[in-house]
Amino acid sequence: MKKDQEDALILIRKSITRHADTLKRLALKIHSNPELGFEEKKACAWQMSLLKRWRFEVTTPWAGMDTAYRATRGTGKPIFCFMSEYDALPQIGHGCGHNLISAAALGAAQALSQVLAARQIRGTVMVLGTPAEESGGGKVKLVAGNGMRGVDAVLLAHPSYRTAPDCGCTAIQRYRIQFKGQSAHAAASPERARNALDAVMLLFQGINAWRQQLPESSRIHGVVSEGGVMPNIIPDTAGCIFYLRSPDDHVLETMSERFRKIVAGAALMTATEATIEPWLEPYKARWPNTTLNRLYLESAERCVLHPEIPEQPGRGSSDFGDVSQQAPGVHVYFGISRKTIAGHSPDFRKAAGSSYGIQQMLKAAQAMALVGYRYFSEETVQQSVAQDFTVDQRGRP
Repeated sequence: MKKDQEDALILIRKSITRHADTLKRLALKIHSNPELGFEEKKACAWQMSLLKRWRFEVTTPWAGMDTAYRATRGTGKPIFCFMSEYDALPQIGHGCGHNLISAAALGAAQALSQVLAARQIRGTVMVLGTPAEESGGGKVKLVAGNGMRGVDAVLLAHPSYRTAPDCGCTAIQRYRIQFKGQSAHAAASPERARNALDAVMLLFQGINAWRQQLPESSRIHGVVSEGGVMPNIIPDTAGCIFYLRSPDDHVLETMSERFRKIVAGAALMTATEATIEPWLEPYKARWPNTTLNRLYLESAERCVLHPEIPEQPGRGSSDFGDVSQQAPGVHVYFGISRKTIAGHSPDFRKAAGSSYGIQQMLKAAQAMALVGYRYFSEETVQQSVAQDFTVDQRGRP
């Protein structure tokens, strides 16, 4: 590691250490007060209050969202952005650890701002507070509302059971399907009915037959949301919800077309009428920036986070995909458990509020700040990040 980077990391660690108690309190307050998407009033207010105390210029609402914010410190270009998430899950609370994402983002932004000021390096450090990641699509609305204007690079660090680079994620399209038929007594006059539940069941059978022809990387899964009331009443309405995923946006478009045909076929076979409605926000596939990924791996190693390279690409979906297609970015991970635990679980919620989870969050903030410092201080890094993004734009459908 070059001496300049070593000296910068020393300053970053001093800043994170100095503010460690403040960041811990922030993370635990958000953890203890879970708020659902677009309702994160407390979490948003606590972050903005701290950023203002640290002399960031804060604007809210942002991009048309009341619980989104934009905070900046510094002047001119380039603009390096840390993204914060802070929404919780229904019933389970912070089982995804977004309380740690927000604390890490703020800690990294403060440390990087102080190092840039001390080194008299020109540029702007930004924090974007993005609500409703859990299916609400806050970042989709952020992009649509021009909330990322001017951003040159963006980094978000998400807790996991291990530290890892951004291995991508799938684009997702969600549909709610409703079939309308005719009810009748199932024993006395079944011939008068048109069974909407039969249409749902045939849809599932059609999907299962289709799976063999899907690319290995694609996913489709559904649940029955409405299937009737009593066995002796043939349902005149029935419904289901399906998620379609692919790491390729173009493949997902073709999947959606085929899916609609299978729905129409189920309706035709049962003499029912089908309605298909998009449900929740669609997310685009993620384009991990190669250079930023490499810098995070190097920085995470320096900060004793022991990063690993996953054997398989990510198959989940996140609204950060839309961000990564708007500006060079990575959605990286830091481990908060000494054993494998599942996301969106009580075990993960416990880890997100644990002493070990807090310690790992502080290390992640150091690694994030070091990535930002290298971006500001090395012109070759800026060029490489931009070049990677150009290659992604040209090479992907």
